[in-house]
Amino acid sequence: QVDLVESGGGSVQAGGSLNLTCVVSGSTYTSHCMGWFRQSAGEEREGVATIDVDGTPTYADSVKGRFTISNSKDNAKNILYLQMNNLKPDATAMYYCAAVRFWRCGGRSSGDFPYWGQGTQVTVSS
Repeated sequence: QVDLVESGGGSVQAGGSLNLTCVVSGSTYTSHCMGWFRQSAGEEREGVATIDVDGTPTYADSVKGRFTISNSKDNAKNILYLQMNNLKPDATAMYYCAAVRFWRCGGRSSGDFPYWGQGTQVTVSS
């Protein structure tokens, strides 16, 4: 069983920063690649960034240079981060972390991920 719990969302003004955290339990550090996705009202869920088991990141073009995905291990838990800088109003969405038992996540769509957190809301005002 893999459980994911996100935190760190909030409301910021354009140009501000937020750091999202996802605590992943279930022995995933060496077996599951992970990612951040977002979904705004009336839109489909889209990929933001993913990180492979070897630490290789992949970013959506819209966030390159502004968002950074990383992870670390704390005892039995894998912690996934998304540092978001220079936020724009179009970043407003519910953000979800996800995991899948593959070595590489780069290029995978949301449908490939069986494990999801409950989401954390990010609101960016202009």
